[in-house]
Amino acid sequence: MNDFTYQYPVKVYFGEKAVQKNLSSELAKVGQNVMLAYGGGSIKKNGIYEELIEILNNAGKNVTELSEIMSNPTYAKVQEGASLARENSIDFILAVGGGSVIDCCKIVSAQANLDKDIWEMEYTEHKNPTEFIPMGAVVTAFGTGAEMNNGAVITNEEKMQKSALWGAFYDFAILEPAYTMTMPIKQVVSGSFDALSHCMETYMGSPREVNLSDEINEACQRNIIRNLRATLKNPQDITARSELIWAAAMGENGILKIGKVTDFQAHMLEHQLGAYTDCNHGQGLAVIHPTLYRHMLPEAAPQFARLAVNVWDISPYGKSDEQLANEFIDALSALIKEVGLPTTFTDMGIPDDTDFKAIADSTVKTAGCCKKFTSGELLEVLGECK
Repeated sequence: MNDFTYQYPVKVYFGEKAVQKNLSSELAKVGQNVMLAYGGGSIKKNGIYEELIEILNNAGKNVTELSEIMSNPTYAKVQEGASLARENSIDFILAVGGGSVIDCCKIVSAQANLDKDIWEMEYTEHKNPTEFIPMGAVVTAFGTGAEMNNGAVITNEEKMQKSALWGAFYDFAILEPAYTMTMPIKQVVSGSFDALSHCMETYMGSPREVNLSDEINEACQRNIIRNLRATLKNPQDITARSELIWAAAMGENGILKIGKVTDFQAHMLEHQLGAYTDCNHGQGLAVIHPTLYRHMLPEAAPQFARLAVNVWDISPYGKSDEQLANEFIDALSALIKEVGLPTTFTDMGIPDDTDFKAIADSTVKTAGCCKKFTSGELLEVLGECK
């Protein structure tokens, strides 16, 4: 295992009535002007908005709303939020939703305190912001684990790039399983696969020999697979839902990444697919992963073989690493079909005339991937996904 220092800044409140029990005390620590950020308005239909507004009003806060944050948050939306924060002297941001809302607010928090463009600052000057508006998150849609880290995936429509920006960590995150029970089942499935992907992408990094971080990771993967199946059998199973929420958070709270250089090549490819098509992130990963893994197999066979045995319960007796690796990819592909995720870009409604070459050419090639992909081979992967 590589050398590491571990400390984590996000305080997590998890469980039944976690919002009612804990939000008021956290609001007492912050200033008067609060930005309430959310997405398309589902929280106004399921009662969450009213509950939060009541808590904010009882705390005596002046509330400014940033709404309509889209599923693939744009850089323009970040700038809108930053301007709103400046105009209203916002002291604290309460992000309510899933990864898109939570990611967007991380960069709003930073951009509001900058007199320069954060994209240019991070990608041209190679500097990261150091001053932020404090934030808290209330998770209503799980999968990304975005509440646990300070990275955000933002689509810059002018540059045709869906890329990482670095902003603030949340001071606290509230994970109340009941708040996720109104998620559409398709969103539950795609979010769960995103969480599984995070685990796999971390596992497939280096070091590649057996280590404690990866053994914990294997348990998280088994948990996600088991509880996704349980949720599909009974969407109201709050125990299974609770497990999925925490497994998604575990994928991004740093524990699985201790001592690791991560892979995330599938994510980089899907991000650029999203930049050009605005597709669903979890669905895009479901299509890309098996094909990308077939291309990685010669280099990744020992790690894939461990996943076959330790996660998918495939018997190793009399089998080579290559045989086990193929059976792992087959099992992953079968799960994708079983839970109703798409298996091709056609299934996703992505047109054949999409500029796949531009997607491949603009995809970041990650240092942690066991295979050093070229743009040409990534284009082959995309072609096989059609």
